Amino acid sequence: MWISEMTEKECREFLARSTFGRLACARESQPYIVPIYFVYEPDHLYGFSTFGQKIEWMRSNPRVCVEIDEVPNHFRWKSVIVSGRYEELTDEPKYRAEREQAQILLEKRFLWWQTAYAAMQLRSEKERDQPLFYCIHIEGMTGRNAMPDSVEVRVGFEDDPRAK
Repeated sequence: MWISEMTEKECREFLARSTFGRLACARESQPYIVPIYFVYEPDHLYGFSTFGQKIEWMRSNPRVCVEIDEVPNHFRWKSVIVSGRYEELTDEPKYRAEREQAQILLEKRFLWWQTAYAAMQLRSEKERDQPLFYCIHIEGMTGRNAMPDSVEVRVGFEDDPRAK
């Protein structure tokens, strides 16, 4: 298998067509990772959530990362890691335009609300909070791309059903 580093342009193109990833945050040296739907805008990821552990932890430590991948099989995959800073887009007037932009962009994506809605169903009526929008300000990103090498192609490993 050949693994190569993706260029920044390739990472950005990959983010632009992706909608699902895993957001990692930490508090008191304890990591926490959850699936999220998002939309990419240059230098930002926008997401939607309800209040819970993820939001509580990101409020206390806004340093986060998001992993996005595409894995058709063992021999072909892409993975991008975004490092950044969480910012909640509250109802305050200073966030109104960005919050509306985030909502408009997210609404174009299928199931953009699903993880927040599913989390809300787990809570009792009293615990339910208003949904919220957030932004991850991208401070860095790296990406890797894997492809089968000539031996794997020649031997047919890529077509082996066990590789999927």
